[in-house]
Amino acid sequence: MNGFTGTGTLVRLALRRDRVQLPVWLLALSGVLWASAASVADLYDSEAARLVYATTMASSAATRAFGGPTSGTSLGAIVMTETYTSMAVLIALMSIFAVVRHTRQNEETGRSEMIAAGVVGRYAALTAALVVTVLADLALGVLSCVVLLGVGLPATGSVLAGAALALVGVTFATVAAVTAQVAESSRAANGLASAFLGLAFLARAAGDAAGEIDPGGLSVTSAWPSWFSPLGWGQQTRPFHEDTWWPLVLPVGLSVLLLTVAYLLVTHRDLGTGMLPTRRGPATASRWLAGSLGLAWRLQRTVLFGWATGLLATGIVLGAVADEVTEMTNGNEQMVELLRQLGGAEDLVDAYLGGSLGLCALAVAAYLVQALLRLRGEETAGRLEPILATAVSRSRWLAGHVFWAVLGSAVLLLLTGAGAGLAYGVAVGDVSGQVPRLTGAALVWLPATLALGGFVVAVFGVLPRWVVPLSWTGLGVCLLMGQIGALLELPQVVLDLSPFTHIPAVPAAEVETLPLVVLTVTGLVLATVGLVWFRRRDLAT
Repeated sequence: MNGFTGTGTLVRLALRRDRVQLPVWLLALSGVLWASAASVADLYDSEAARLVYATTMASSAATRAFGGPTSGTSLGAIVMTETYTSMAVLIALMSIFAVVRHTRQNEETGRSEMIAAGVVGRYAALTAALVVTVLADLALGVLSCVVLLGVGLPATGSVLAGAALALVGVTFATVAAVTAQVAESSRAANGLASAFLGLAFLARAAGDAAGEIDPGGLSVTSAWPSWFSPLGWGQQTRPFHEDTWWPLVLPVGLSVLLLTVAYLLVTHRDLGTGMLPTRRGPATASRWLAGSLGLAWRLQRTVLFGWATGLLATGIVLGAVADEVTEMTNGNEQMVELLRQLGGAEDLVDAYLGGSLGLCALAVAAYLVQALLRLRGEETAGRLEPILATAVSRSRWLAGHVFWAVLGSAVLLLLTGAGAGLAYGVAVGDVSGQVPRLTGAALVWLPATLALGGFVVAVFGVLPRWVVPLSWTGLGVCLLMGQIGALLELPQVVLDLSPFTHIPAVPAAEVETLPLVVLTVTGLVLATVGLVWFRRRDLAT
């Protein structure tokens, strides 16, 4: 027996556990890439349109911060500018969650202790988690390459783009391998790895925003902060432009370094503990923690604060860019048409604001899904049973978590709209008018998020084992149908699968009361179904 004994068995176990979740991730991300690449290919099918796009994007620091550096006028380069950043972030999150799920979460729930009682080496669990995650990353890289080839892009650039995206996932898998050894809970491990991802995004955004526009104004050379970001390394390969392979050495080197650190940490800690010492709490608990509502707030607050910071900053950036929309789209008919399709208005600024707030609403929906899935996490971890052994009823416990998740969603929408209104109001000299206008426009999206939240609660009550994959799949459908479906000219009956397609893109469109009422009632009915079934079923089934 050695440190890796039992790795093959644990790999098979992890693949069985993720037989639904990982394929959903792979298919959803591949679908997003295909839909985005196909829509870009349709919009920029002429050299003149691509020339206007490259010039416009290169000249705007704000768009470079979000999309990355432009790399000429080829169709493939434009596809990468439009899709790489979002794809890289999603792949990184997939990898982080997968590694933590099969390492720290297993220790937290007691599975690792039972597994360790068999013939299993010290490194087997970590190795199995990394093998499964890296296989998923490589599969996604291959699928990305196939998708790009399928829309008619050159083979060399497609292979390079797929390799760059796969290595982003591998890098953050090793980041999660380290945080899983450092932190003592899966939530903290995910939080630390996600914080590293946020820093990587900020470094890349700062470097690209401060980049130098090359002679001719069609491409941008990133500043030095981008070279400190694992997200930026893939972009520096410049697929479909320069096709430079050597920057991929950087994620490989960092992954090897982090992998070495992770295996060293495994040998220096006990099973179930982390390297960071657990902070002692106060000697007496707050009166606020005496009830299930206070406990739910304690469990939800850290995630809410993180989302609030990110969405407030996003709203401010989106509002600041709004004043430049008319200038940025001058002469670019394809971008004008895209904005009008997303925002549903002739006025480009309002169309941009309406479409941007719709995308932010989907981010808020992602928070709502994450917050409500905490219900299943508490149940499977065994922390729910001691609570229900007290005077707390199932209904009261469930209502506490739903209450904070819904209130948190409303707060996030409010902060996003207020941030956008403040930034745009400062730019146009109308803060007092734009802040309430855009705050109200953001809150209009709350009923759609409530409908999705009701779906999550219903699945939690009726099909608890499937709540995680089905919830994220539901969010993926909302993203595809609500935002990309219109660009692909899908039938309206298909678009209507997303509750977000029923919300007018305020401020570009007038508010209609009936869809808001119907979506709110739908969310309440679904949540009630979930509550009734939860009261009747066994726990952790």
